Amino acid sequence: MPTSRRSLFKLSALAAAAAALPSVAAAATLPAVPRADKPLRILILGGTGFTGPFQVSYALARGHKVTLFNRGKRPSPEWPGEVEQLHGDRNTGDLTALEGREWDVCIDNPTTLPFWVRDAGKVLKGNIGHYLFISTISVYADGANPGIDEDAAVARYAGKDAMAETQESMRADMQNLYGSLKALSEAEARKQFGEKVTIVRPGYIVGPRDETDRFTYWPHRIAAGGEVLVPGDGSDPVQIIDGRDLGEWMIRLAEAGTTGTFNAVGPDYRLSTDAMVHGCHAVTGGPITFTHVPASFIADNEVPLPIWVPAQGTPYSGYGQVSNARAIAAGLTFRPLATTVADLLAWFRSLPPERQAKLNAGITREQEAELLAKWRARAG
Repeated sequence: MPTSRRSLFKLSALAAAAAALPSVAAAATLPAVPRADKPLRILILGGTGFTGPFQVSYALARGHKVTLFNRGKRPSPEWPGEVEQLHGDRNTGDLTALEGREWDVCIDNPTTLPFWVRDAGKVLKGNIGHYLFISTISVYADGANPGIDEDAAVARYAGKDAMAETQESMRADMQNLYGSLKALSEAEARKQFGEKVTIVRPGYIVGPRDETDRFTYWPHRIAAGGEVLVPGDGSDPVQIIDGRDLGEWMIRLAEAGTTGTFNAVGPDYRLSTDAMVHGCHAVTGGPITFTHVPASFIADNEVPLPIWVPAQGTPYSGYGQVSNARAIAAGLTFRPLATTVADLLAWFRSLPPERQAKLNAGITREQEAELLAKWRARAG
């Protein structure tokens, strides 16, 4: 239902807390990135997608030498320094450009298939000192329970031949294959590179350059104002990580030689759905009404609202309550929500008008209005 008088005290506190978040202007005055104590030779597999450019820029600022290996299908950004570019195709096993080369560190960003890791191991084993693999919290076998930590059981592959899986076969059965193939890719990384392996398991990665629009839906919708449908009672937890925080932390892990497995989820406090939407509104401003609709109504009408997961009652409820204690102890830090929201909106508004007009996640204003009307009729 729409915001009631009884909830005004809670919402006023949320708005005040959101308004107190550090401003983007303040973030812009942060000191320059200090140079690393020891320059590294870093090979990044991928590097031009979402988080890769953040890794590259931060590594260059820290004084490292960077080599990228990818298919060359995406245009490379304007790097703030010299970057070596190698081309090949892991789908076809073309890793020739990596042969006979040595690096201190390899960061593997895009891998979802075990044979990609196996083939990389054939070429790179003995030629790199440290292998960092970006995985996912989707590897966990039981996503229903809160407090999932890195020691929880991972999904088991139920197909015929994991090494024969392709991107096409995985996409055809994402629900059953994605997590288990990532888990097998982790195991293959340890098989190929031994103890010098770091596994990083993010959840929702957000911020500038995020083409999924899963989190973008919320600040974009809230900036438009009016009546906004908010799922649940506002207390359900949300976990997100800015792609820059993830990318920069990966470089720091490489510098420290940190190995092990880490859940890369944020923030470092419990972020509720209400805190998220009010935090977005503190950045966007403008007249707005938040209308809470029960989770049961959302489920009954199959409303595809991104990022939000009910705190209980679904096979995925635990994915909003994953433990990040180990990652924080290993140096993972988080930008303020206000900074992420403001920078994300600035980036999104720089895209072509036709791209801005159609988001890749969420619901349209027309769908939202219909759902709100249906909820009112049902609620009486």
